[in-house]
Amino acid sequence: MRALHLYTSTRSFFEEQLAALEARGIDCTAVGVPGEYEPDSPRTAADYARYLPRVLDHSLDGYDLVHANYGLTAPFALAQPTRPVVFTPWGTDLFGERRWLTGLSRLSARAADAVVLPSRACASAVPGDHPVVPFGIDLDRFCPVPRAEARDRVGWDPDERVVLFPYDPARPEKDYQRARRVVEAAAVDADLRILTGVPHEEVPLYLNASDAVLVTSTREAGPMVVKEAAACNVPVVSTDVGFVRETLSGVSNCRVCDDEAALVDGIEAVLDGERRSDGRATVDGLGIDRMGERLAEVYRRVGRGEAVADV
Repeated sequence: MRALHLYTSTRSFFEEQLAALEARGIDCTAVGVPGEYEPDSPRTAADYARYLPRVLDHSLDGYDLVHANYGLTAPFALAQPTRPVVFTPWGTDLFGERRWLTGLSRLSARAADAVVLPSRACASAVPGDHPVVPFGIDLDRFCPVPRAEARDRVGWDPDERVVLFPYDPARPEKDYQRARRVVEAAAVDADLRILTGVPHEEVPLYLNASDAVLVTSTREAGPMVVKEAAACNVPVVSTDVGFVRETLSGVSNCRVCDDEAALVDGIEAVLDGERRSDGRATVDGLGIDRMGERLAEVYRRVGRGEAVADV
């Protein structure tokens, strides 16, 4: 089976999705939107105008289906009339502030042959019975490492308490200022440390070196870092965004918070003692193998014209 994947800008979970499908014998070709994406300099209409010919230039006769990843690519997948379309929204395309994008994504979901949701939180935006296939992570890479060992490898003081803010503070939706207020208000002696610009393969060390991960975002499609921290048994304190609540449901020593005061209480609680979380044993569906297996089954059913809701 061959699948043509459309995407706007690559992400680690998207690359792992392709690798998981390839491991199951599905030949994947990924075609990105022309131009380079930067948060402060989004792609232009001209970039997207050049995208459709690029998609159609591929010999669609050689593919069994087209998989649109993120709402901006879905219309281009639907523009070709010969192959079934699988659509995976990434979350911000369904719930973001750009009304035109949320509307476009929801309309595209109705037209696609199959919709694969990355979390149950997305279900309210896409009526119907659709499979939920969570984005997976590499469990061999994201695994528990003794904190002392991790700190030695990243060069941190072994005795300090560190709360990790895993984003670029310049991104307004991540609300770094709230993170600062939370740590300053908490009745604990802790240092708020920023993690940005680190190669993805080094992120597990920084997670394991931390006493807690703090997410103060006002909106999120995920965030994947919550799954990554859970796989490392690192406590998480987070606002109730994206799939955080469903990911951390039942995980010990983590908090999902509705307001700033609850975030402060959460940081105090998770830093009370030396406990880690039990996220690795508790969270279901973290691995990329399971994700690849279920997506491959979606592809097979779509190819046969069958329903995919119970995959």
